[in-house]
Amino acid sequence: MKGKMKNIIYLLIFLPMGVFAQEKEKEKQEPVKIKLAEKQILRTGNDLFKQKRFVDAEVKYKKALKENPNYSTAGYNLGNAVYEQNRFEEALPQYEMVAKSIGDKDTREKSFHNIGNVMMKQKQYDKAIAAYKNSLLLNPKDEESRYNLALAQKLLKDQQQNEQNKDKDKDKDKNQDQDQDQNSENKDQKEDQGEDENKDQDQNEGDNKNDENDQQDQKNEGDKKEPNKQPQPNQLSKQQIEQLLEAMNNEENKTQQKVNAKKEKGKKVNQEKDW
Repeated sequence: MKGKMKNIIYLLIFLPMGVFAQEKEKEKQEPVKIKLAEKQILRTGNDLFKQKRFVDAEVKYKKALKENPNYSTAGYNLGNAVYEQNRFEEALPQYEMVAKSIGDKDTREKSFHNIGNVMMKQKQYDKAIAAYKNSLLLNPKDEESRYNLALAQKLLKDQQQNEQNKDKDKDKDKNQDQDQDQNSENKDQKEDQGEDENKDQDQNEGDNKNDENDQQDQKNEGDKKEPNKQPQPNQLSKQQIEQLLEAMNNEENKTQQKVNAKKEKGKKVNQEKDW
């Protein structure tokens, strides 16, 4: 008795919920009912679109969607009107909404195709490939989507190759910069070493000059001392005076020869599907 009561209670509670869920699923699968007034607004927008009055057509499609947000055809055509105005990023959500809807298969297939077109414009070739594949799943005979798919695959391959080449060029430039830095460092080291050598040479020359000056000073001192050793003038003989004059003449000649010698030395995508 208790078991039967539990079953009855279970049916009373959970059965209505199951029926309600089934009704909701059924509503999703059923085509959206479009009123005649909504269709007339859409047709007006289509006429404007054919006249390439895309801004005016956009207004009509938005009005149709305001009347019925589930009107997938109006959403798709709105995406086309915006796309024709080169507002690709705004067209994309319209196509995505229709592609995920339960609208007719043909409109969904066109939406996937145009999602691929937007991605091609943005050079997102991997996403374009995925969109064209979804379009072909809904319509395997669509040669236009098949062509775009092949083109997107080629462009993606080229894009990846260019990126690899850029990476190689960056590595090459980096290595060149490192080589230049190393060469600059070696050059600086050589210059520093050359400066040190010049300093040593200058110091040696200074030492040599000091030695020469010392020798000259010693000589001068010797010259100063030597006259003291000489006899007084009144004590020199005639012969000694003649020898002294001859020695002075010889020194004068040597000095003149040195002066003359010094004078001698001084001489751097793609196609949007028609709706």
